[in-house]
This record gives sequence, C-alpha cells and structure tokens, in this order.
Amino acid sequence: MQPKDIAKDTAKVVQNFLTYKAVQLVIAQLAETNPRESIWLRQYSSGGKLRDAEAYLNEIMSQPRGKELAMRIMTVRESIAEQTLEFLPEIVAAGLKKDNLVHRRHLLERLTQSPKESMNLDTSETTGETEDSN
Repeated sequence: MQPKDIAKDTAKVVQNFLTYKAVQLVIAQLAETNPRESIWLRQYSSGGKLRDAEAYLNEIMSQPRGKELAMRIMTVRESIAEQTLEFLPEIVAAGLKKDNLVHRRHLLERLTQSPKESMNLDTSETTGETEDSN
C-alpha cells in the first residue's frame, strides 16, 4: 500500500470520527435547548449509522427534521476540524513514539529474562501481582 493511499484512508477515518464528535456535541447542545430534538437525534444516530459520515449526512437530510440538523452537524464538524487538525500530526507522531518505546522495552525485558524469571513475570502479570507485593 502506498503512503498516499494510507493517508486517504486515514483522512476518511478522521472525517468519520469528527462527524461522530460533532453529532455528540449537537446532541449535548440540544439536550439543554430542545430535549425532544436531542432524544430524536440520539435515537436516529444509534446503531452504527455514523460509521460512514457522508452516508449518514445524506440519510439524515432525507428526514423531515434532518435538514437543519445536518447543516448544524456539518458546521460543528468543520469547526472542530479547524480547531484540532493542525495539532494532529505532532500528537500522533509523539504518541506512536511513546507507545512503541513502551512496547519495545517490554519486549526487551521478556527477551532478556531467564525462563524461570519469565514464568514468574507471566504469573504475576496474570494475577496482577509484582515481586514487591510478595
């Protein structure tokens, strides 16, 4: 898979997630101003409909009360994107480096232990105990 294809797939996932977050925010806002509309939107958005944001928006616009909600969701998602996306590359890169370091350290610890130490570590990990607690 080429980097450009990976970037396109990633962008689609981010776009779907931003739509999901926008729907959550709109539901929270409506809960304060129009509880009945909030309940309708929450029920309408349940059941995995938000997995494909564009299909969700097309579908909600076909509903009698959905046109205004779709416009509001699109406005909120655009605002969220403007506020957050500039930080995303740095946050993702830093998170991957940190998490990879933790996983590599754990793997190195396992590889450098004797079989007996490894068995003790495996037992303490499954029971939630450490050597200090014995």
